Amino acid sequence: MATVTRFDDIKPDGVRIHIKWDQLAIGASMFIPCINTTKAKAQLNKIAEEKGMTLDLTPRIESGQWGLRVWRVA
Repeated sequence: MATVTRFDDIKPDGVRIHIKWDQLAIGASMFIPCINTTKAKAQLNKIAEEKGMTLDLTPRIESGQWGLRVWRVA
């Protein structure tokens, strides 16, 4: 069965990551495991801008995995 990629999903490493944007309140954060953090940042910022959100994105290692910690700041 094929899956549909939504316009607000990201795919920095070739694997679709679905983000529940409607549940990302100001001050909330999430960790997105990925290798290509530069591409993930670009995709996240583009979607956030379209949704009127501002994000703070920091590449880091959490629980032994490389990825991005994403905070919604506005």
